[in-house]
Amino acid sequence: FAELVLETWDLQCERNGREHRTAEMGCQQLVVRRGQPFTITLHFTGRGYEEGVDKLAFNVTTGPCPIETSGTRSHFAVTDFPEEGTWNAVVQQQDGAVLCVSLCSPTNARVGRYSLTLEASTSYQGTSFHIGDFILLFNAWHPEDAVYLQDEDERREYVLSQQGLIYQGARDYITSTPWNFGQFEEDILSICLKLLDTNPKFLRDQNRDCSRRNDPVYIGRVVSAMVNCNDEDRGVLLGRWDDNYDDGMSPMAWIGSVDILKRWKKFGCQPVKYGQCWVFAAVACTVMRCLGIPSRVVTNYNSAHDTNGNLVIDRYLTETGVEDRRSKDMIWNFHCWVESWMARPDLAPGYDGWQALDPTPQEKSEGVYCCGPAPVKAIKEGDLQMKYDIPFIFAEVNADVVYWIVQRDGSQKKSTHSSVVGKNISTKSVGRDSREDITHNYKYPEGSEKEREVFAKAEHEKSSLSEGEEGLHVRIKLSEGANNGSDFDVFAVISNDTDAERVCRLVLCARTASYNGTVGPQCGMKDLLNLTLGPRTVQSVPLRILYEKYGPCLTQDNIIKVVALLTEYQTGDVVLAIRDVYIQNPEIKIRILGEPMQNRKLVAEIMLVNPLAAPLNNCVFVVEGAGLTEGQRIKELEDPIEPQAEAKFRMDFVPHQAGLRKLMVDFESDKLTGVKGYRNVIIAPLPK
Repeated sequence: FAELVLETWDLQCERNGREHRTAEMGCQQLVVRRGQPFTITLHFTGRGYEEGVDKLAFNVTTGPCPIETSGTRSHFAVTDFPEEGTWNAVVQQQDGAVLCVSLCSPTNARVGRYSLTLEASTSYQGTSFHIGDFILLFNAWHPEDAVYLQDEDERREYVLSQQGLIYQGARDYITSTPWNFGQFEEDILSICLKLLDTNPKFLRDQNRDCSRRNDPVYIGRVVSAMVNCNDEDRGVLLGRWDDNYDDGMSPMAWIGSVDILKRWKKFGCQPVKYGQCWVFAAVACTVMRCLGIPSRVVTNYNSAHDTNGNLVIDRYLTETGVEDRRSKDMIWNFHCWVESWMARPDLAPGYDGWQALDPTPQEKSEGVYCCGPAPVKAIKEGDLQMKYDIPFIFAEVNADVVYWIVQRDGSQKKSTHSSVVGKNISTKSVGRDSREDITHNYKYPEGSEKEREVFAKAEHEKSSLSEGEEGLHVRIKLSEGANNGSDFDVFAVISNDTDAERVCRLVLCARTASYNGTVGPQCGMKDLLNLTLGPRTVQSVPLRILYEKYGPCLTQDNIIKVVALLTEYQTGDVVLAIRDVYIQNPEIKIRILGEPMQNRKLVAEIMLVNPLAAPLNNCVFVVEGAGLTEGQRIKELEDPIEPQAEAKFRMDFVPHQAGLRKLMVDFESDKLTGVKGYRNVIIAPLPK
């Protein structure tokens, strides 16, 4: 017999991409999921393959130093009886000189870029042909994969959806911002693989790192460390929280991960300026979804940053409600992290499922700025010794906050106020643009027996004030929406739930603030030295907050922190209420003109009204949406927008993917920044 000569071959990128749900990554390369067969076609020249005469075998290798024992290299012959749990190849059909072969990886294969070669030999000679490269991903559709997720709608949302909503604002005014995850956009997969190859663990020991890439726990930990750059590890983002972002992009201006990851690659893996928690979390979510691990961004309101690990956050206020002496422990208005779905065979049974991963650099874990994966179940149960970093996240959702009032003579008095930390933990609902509250995954109901048991296990005592207690109560109420550019009222509502008259001092103070808890200048103040409260009465005291006062010092987070301090003269007791008021930006209106169909031109009309009393200069609209626009579209307006005038423009685009998509818009100017809007568009597929 003459030797078997391979003339051409076809990796069937399009068909395999469809079957492996990777088609949106394009047909330029073969991208498949582990444990699931994929088909390639071999065209021989001269003669076809003859069973019994010809031996066919494949080699797959990944990483710079492929070794069989590390799982980064495998040699396997074409067989009729494939073995479970190994790489295998089976002849599917033969048509003359054309041979169709089905290849399959084990469900615990290493993910990443592979090289594929074919060895063809007859009895006396052999030749090997390099067939090409393919990329292997985790497979949430395979019951034996460590990231298997049972529900198809959840897999669509957490692996395949390229767009989502991230919750921000304040606990009493939850806002959502659209985000373009874009994990299937051009070049993103190769950037994610580059991120794995840039990580210090890989540079230290390439063989060991590549051999561990079958484990989502390991990958999650690496991604959590590489999204921030605090370890001089050439990470993706540099964090900044001081409202000075002129030498980079303001964290509020981003609307997607694609732009960030592409900048990182373009500038030689230099950190991109600047990120804050939701940006870190969203980029990590993109990388994890891209690699095939189900992931979502979650937001925790009133998130505690407990630096000394004692589960108590001490804050100090003067008698007029001003923060006194900085405590390192902070309460963030909200904090975002990622949850990724995976099995935890490294732990005792019962901790599979959602794992918290936090790429925002806060504390070191094993010497590196990363956090997680921490089983959400372990956080709920107070199992602080489980890997990884449970105590820190447990504190974020459970720490106790104690406000000390520092008196003129320097003495301190403990105030009472109701428990605040770890509220309304939120994520986008599956398949809908609504908020899902997942607080119950992290904690038992407040005041329940189970909560007490968990706190006892975690050696945590809580000194919270229950609402119904006798005495004086104060809360802060907002009359109507607080719109950027307008004056508005806040009210201290004070109730005396006792049978005696009480004489008090009330201090009401408003300051602009950032979402990480730092406060700026005062923008409203009232100090009533002689407030008399009759028995069993309720009084409401207004404070008017003027735009001319808050406008100039409002940070890009659009938050005003209002503090009410009620001191009773007779006992010296202090009751405290704090509320974060979110200042609403104007709405961006988006209209879609034309019939939305794949590969057909559409027009978007985008409009915003200037709500301020001054003109807006240097106005820029940025538009993007996975599958809709190719990359970002930037529109700079030449003229300022006068007060109450419309900024309006039209943009045409050609959507290349069918299905439900989000067109996202960000608006920037000198006085109004980080304004977001989006519009859902359903793109009809091309008629067959």
